[in-house]
Amino acid sequence: MTERPGPDLTRLRERAVAVLREPFLHFVVLGLLIFAFNAWRGAIGDPSDRRIVVSQAEVQRLVGQWMQTWRRPPTPGEVDALIRDHVKEEVYYREALHLGLDRNDEVVRRRMRAKMEFLAVSQLEQQTPADATLQAWLDSHAARYAQGTRYSLDQVYVAARPGDGKAAERAAATLHRLAGGADWHRAGDPLDAPAHVDAADAAALTATFGPDFAEAISSLPVGTWSGPVRSGLGLHLVRLRQVQPGHPPRLAEVRQTVENDWRAATLARRETDGYQALLNAYDVRIEQPR
Repeated sequence: MTERPGPDLTRLRERAVAVLREPFLHFVVLGLLIFAFNAWRGAIGDPSDRRIVVSQAEVQRLVGQWMQTWRRPPTPGEVDALIRDHVKEEVYYREALHLGLDRNDEVVRRRMRAKMEFLAVSQLEQQTPADATLQAWLDSHAARYAQGTRYSLDQVYVAARPGDGKAAERAAATLHRLAGGADWHRAGDPLDAPAHVDAADAAALTATFGPDFAEAISSLPVGTWSGPVRSGLGLHLVRLRQVQPGHPPRLAEVRQTVENDWRAATLARRETDGYQALLNAYDVRIEQPR
């Protein structure tokens, strides 16, 4: 007569089967198998890759983050928990890299790109430019900061509503017609704003068209149609007829504005130069779709 297993043995078997069906266990086993295979073929030859060192500086960083969140120092038990969680995160991170989970992940790619872009310009963000640097910037962009400068211009409006992907194309087509001598009075869309402006300063242009329009005007060439220039109303094609220069300000009067502009332009240039230097080390081949 065959003996049936007791209830304790039955429960033990059911628990074992349930554990073996856990996806996380499969993940861990797969990771161990991959690690064993890589170790066998010599892919993991650096012992330091399997060593995790939690330095005193790292502990201080963890404690600092805790204090920023909870506004109090952690207890010894909480510090131990922080360290254990850090080690757990490091273990999972390294094993994820070994499994190649960082590949073909758009979120990871974007985060890593953002970090590389930050590294390209991070030093500049902490740098305080010398007065000579800012004065040179002010001198080379005098029209932008001149006080009392007045502009005479003509503008053709091109309506650009939210979600209108064709506005830029319509503006480019209109600009092409204006450059060919078309009557600008009949071009563009109707707008309850003057198409002809005489001797208006930056404040007047800002009041009518908005600050973006007023800022862009200072960099336009005189005598030709150009644009489009964006405003809060839409897009504008502008012919700057005359510029009456105002008096240039002293650096002390506009230092913060000049520094902000210099920093933004320098950051953009350094990021572009840094990327180009990296790109030059690659052989990029683009296969055209068939």
